[in-house]
Amino acid sequence: MTPEEARTLTIHAGRALAAAGQGDMVWGHVAVRDPAGRGIWIKAPGWGLEEVTEERLQLVGHDGTVLQGDGKPHKECHIHLEVLAADRQLVCSVHTHATAAVAFAALGTPLLAISHEGSLFAGSDVPRFTETGNLISTPALGKALAAALGEAPAALLPKHGLVAAGHSVPAAVMHAVLLDRACAAQLAAAAAGPVRVHSDPAEARAKRAECWPDSQLEAGWNYLLRRAELLRRSALLHP
Repeated sequence: MTPEEARTLTIHAGRALAAAGQGDMVWGHVAVRDPAGRGIWIKAPGWGLEEVTEERLQLVGHDGTVLQGDGKPHKECHIHLEVLAADRQLVCSVHTHATAAVAFAALGTPLLAISHEGSLFAGSDVPRFTETGNLISTPALGKALAAALGEAPAALLPKHGLVAAGHSVPAAVMHAVLLDRACAAQLAAAAAGPVRVHSDPAEARAKRAECWPDSQLEAGWNYLLRRAELLRRSALLHP
């Protein structure tokens, strides 16, 4: 990946997340590791995920200062700086305030593999970062969040949102989308009564391998990019 490709993927990732319904006005962000090792590419504060353009990107250094781009960095840039620093194999990290994830986290109950999306965690509960429900605005909190995430594809931040990461940009985006969808499915089931049927760990592991290889994460990513383009064209035709 070149720095130019990293910038383009940062733009596409924001639009894909917005197309998946994870936009929250101007809050939430996605970061891509700078291939030159200078830090992360991330949208500037004050813009929605669907509004990201080349001119609205920042290169934020490892110390949280803006190296390229306009304005101050996101207060929560430490989420991405520390998650990506904790595992050099990770390329991208996502933080959104996805509604179903926030609502489900408030229940304090395990995430079950009641759907294909739930099998992303192979029959284990989704990690939760419980040190604070406030902004992750310091390197220390970012490190603690990265430790809570560990090697999982995503984690819940109760009273706040979610964080996801991946060895590719499509994987990170899809991990965020799948976690929110898994939470939504369990919320819907629980609203009707006790959840009685879900995959056991063995079946969940098998489903994860079959349903969520890189090829299927890429397929979901490509769909979201097509949907984002359709939404953009519709907005131009019907302002």
